[in-house]
Amino acid sequence: MKYKGYEGSIAYDDEAEIFHGEVINTKDVITFQGKSVKELKKAFKESIDDYLAFCEEKGEEPEKPFSGNLVIRIDPELHKKLAIQARKKKKSLNAFIEERLAG
Repeated sequence: MKYKGYEGSIAYDDEAEIFHGEVINTKDVITFQGKSVKELKKAFKESIDDYLAFCEEKGEEPEKPFSGNLVIRIDPELHKKLAIQARKKKKSLNAFIEERLAG
């Protein structure tokens, strides 16, 4: 399920006869549950809306699902090789790495 950029993962508890889920694309813990698919969808949206309202109330920025920024540490020699390859292709290092990861 998706709502406002957040994505939920769902499981069904056979013993309790209830669906439960968790938002999976944020470090913050956001959970929801329902006895029917309709209830589950409603609870998912309400949980995200509650999370966003809570953050606003506290004056904090809610965690955005995957901002697109990724910080990694690599061997300086590999960094140099990648930078040279990117330059040869007339691309930024970011664009070159993104292309390689997507391929």
